[in-house]
Amino acid sequence: MKPLKLLSVLGLMGLSVAVGTGAIEPRLQPSIAVGFEPSTLSSDWLEQGRRHYESGQLSDAIVAWGEAVRLFERQGNALKAALGRSYLSLAYQDLGEWERAESAVNAALAEIDPQQRNERASAVYAQVLNTLGNLQLNLGRAEEALASWEQAEAWYELANDQIGKLGTQIDRAQALQALGLYRRSRALLGEALADLENLPDSAVKATGLLGLGNALYVLGDRQTARTNLEASLRIAERLDEPFDLSPILLALGNTERAEGNFEEARVYYLQSVEMATTTLGRVESAVNALSLLSEQQRFEEARPLLDSLYRDLENLPPSRRAIYARVNFTQSWMRLDEPSDRSIDRLKIAQLLATTVNQAQDLDDSRSEAYALGQLGQLYEQSQQWPEARQLTEQALSVAQRIDATDIAARWQWQLGRVLRQQGEKEAAIAAYTSAIETLQGLRRDLATIAPEAQFSFRDSVEPVYRQLVDLLLTPSEPGGDIPQDNLQQAREIVEALQLAELDNFFREACLDAEPVQIDEIDLNAAVVYPIILPDRIAVVLSLPGQDLHHYATPIPEAEVDRVLEEWVQFLNPIFPDTLRLDRSQTLYDWLIRRAEEVLEDSDTQTLVFVLDGMLRNLPMAALHDGEGYLVERYGIAIAPSLQLLQPQRTTGREESLALIGGLSEARHGYAALPGVNVEIQEIASFLSGQTLLNQDFTRDRVEGEVREEPFSVIHLATHGQFSSKAEETYLVTWDGRIQVKDLDRLLRIRETDTAIPIDLLVLSACQTAAGDSQAALGLAGFAVRSGARSTLATLWSVNDRSTAQFMSVFYEQLLSFPNRSKAEALRQAQLALIRSSAYNHPFYWSPFVLVGNWL
Repeated sequence: MKPLKLLSVLGLMGLSVAVGTGAIEPRLQPSIAVGFEPSTLSSDWLEQGRRHYESGQLSDAIVAWGEAVRLFERQGNALKAALGRSYLSLAYQDLGEWERAESAVNAALAEIDPQQRNERASAVYAQVLNTLGNLQLNLGRAEEALASWEQAEAWYELANDQIGKLGTQIDRAQALQALGLYRRSRALLGEALADLENLPDSAVKATGLLGLGNALYVLGDRQTARTNLEASLRIAERLDEPFDLSPILLALGNTERAEGNFEEARVYYLQSVEMATTTLGRVESAVNALSLLSEQQRFEEARPLLDSLYRDLENLPPSRRAIYARVNFTQSWMRLDEPSDRSIDRLKIAQLLATTVNQAQDLDDSRSEAYALGQLGQLYEQSQQWPEARQLTEQALSVAQRIDATDIAARWQWQLGRVLRQQGEKEAAIAAYTSAIETLQGLRRDLATIAPEAQFSFRDSVEPVYRQLVDLLLTPSEPGGDIPQDNLQQAREIVEALQLAELDNFFREACLDAEPVQIDEIDLNAAVVYPIILPDRIAVVLSLPGQDLHHYATPIPEAEVDRVLEEWVQFLNPIFPDTLRLDRSQTLYDWLIRRAEEVLEDSDTQTLVFVLDGMLRNLPMAALHDGEGYLVERYGIAIAPSLQLLQPQRTTGREESLALIGGLSEARHGYAALPGVNVEIQEIASFLSGQTLLNQDFTRDRVEGEVREEPFSVIHLATHGQFSSKAEETYLVTWDGRIQVKDLDRLLRIRETDTAIPIDLLVLSACQTAAGDSQAALGLAGFAVRSGARSTLATLWSVNDRSTAQFMSVFYEQLLSFPNRSKAEALRQAQLALIRSSAYNHPFYWSPFVLVGNWL
């Protein structure tokens, strides 16, 4: 594609992109909930400001509210002046003008007499406190925000304002999330839902359910969000009074899209377009529909929307919402493959964005300016016009940083890194990528709850930042040159950080505490292998105690790596010839281990710890083959989601371990019977004392009760289960239902306040990864870290339960009869026992057992 020199046409202006899908998503706006008296001039200004604010014309809103405050003060109406000042604070907050926002809300507080207890005064006081809480959360003072919203809720109660009260409950839930108190956050949203359910069907209830649904969507609870949004729609459709259904349909479309139900999302978006009562609402819904079509490269269906939306967007009056709609439209245009007969060319898109930037400047809306400027820079990046792309991106980044819009800044730091790399400025590119990752890590607790125009799609906008930086760090400055140790060290740290980010994304919570750990601090006879799949090669960083890091790479396209991995998974089934399986396992051995053989032997390595990447997590490293034997025949093998998550202490007193042993041998909930579980449990009970829960006794409540009462150091659960890349599809089966991965810490950590004895070993002996899910082993890592256990032994796929019983018997015998033997070595000996047997020597039976976490 020949670059089009757009800047020669537009001129370089003296001068948030939607970082995820480009969809316009629900925003949790502070409510403007107090009534007005339109009979007075000052109240007219207040109402006019409200209309400007809701349409995104923030500067006009500030002018109107400023005039209202002046008139109210002249009239001596301190209460309404305080209300006007609280509204001014909201507008200043949206513009990132924090000092003015704080000054306005403090002035509002000073004008209020809390001794007034009538309904109107209570409503105003609640609004001012609500605004204060919003400011405090934006400034990172979540504890103060929580206290302000708790006070606001009490005043809304006095004002008999149910919607205001609901809004503060949602706001408090956000503050609790910011503090990492996820369980309390969910409980509070549950209280809000209970309050709503007690109301009769009405416009108030429909509006409240819509707000709650949007809140749950942003906080990651998509299924409950859908339930509340559907209830809102049902109520709204039955109302006798007019009600705008478009926002509900739009929210349902976003929810279905997030769940991967694209056709349902498209239908909701088009219904939202049809039902919209304003031009701007219709355009926003159409932009979301276009975004969905562009994501799926359905150009012929997108063409009519492209043409009509371009005309509509050109004619929209300036506002923040209009700016976001234009930028998201251009994102969709850029994502579509470019046909030769495209009616809207690159020049028109550049002109639209240039106009958008100018409008943002006219509105004094720095956030929107940063958003639009960066998108214009991305347009030049796509045209390979690197100097112009760099200048615009740097300008966008400068604006975002000036107003502390870190969610937008992360996007443009990443974009700047890409552009600098193309310009050959490697060190500057590394610095930009590093800044992007530091910004993302600073947003770690907020990635699910930041402003929706900057919502982060992990796979599209977070993970690639890490991978591209690793790629850059592991690329020699000269062909065939060495990689500096500083680069290798940083690459290893970024790989570790990516593992943590993936688990945060899996849980939709920043729930993991990590500390940097070196292998020297854990085990002097272990080596850590960090393979990472890059677009043109598979690279490996090897860490050995007391040595410089080692690096080697195999040039091979990512698609070819994926093909080999997929085939190996398939050929591990005994129905395929051994030659196919061995060919793929030797190929993988060559990629991951062959070039490290000599240094591993010289270092007297006994255990290989793999920090695996992508689809490699679904594969059994024990079954790698060097042409003469399996890897497990030479080394103990363990998996670490990240060394930073390890609890490095060695276990003591194993022979006195107390165990909780549970499982299902009977068919249950559509899962087949596991008759071998009876033998497995009997064998384990012969090694360990404790409590056994089988079949009807193996219920969620019994597990919770036993864990609360006894200091078990081993928990062994022989039951069906599934590991998935989605937390809601990762679970264990009990007699009465399921234990979800997100509930596991509550069940297993319940006794933490009562005992200092940790869970040393969690065994999940009949689970499997979800079929067709290349990231399914994230669920296994999720179980491992969520349980709080030092080590987790689990299976990548469900195997013969009789071979499992034999395996477990050897594993526990090794573990308990040889107290100084590591768990990794006990696992190795159990696998070797099956390899040496006649019935179960195929890797299908012994290789799916993996040890996650502490291997000592």
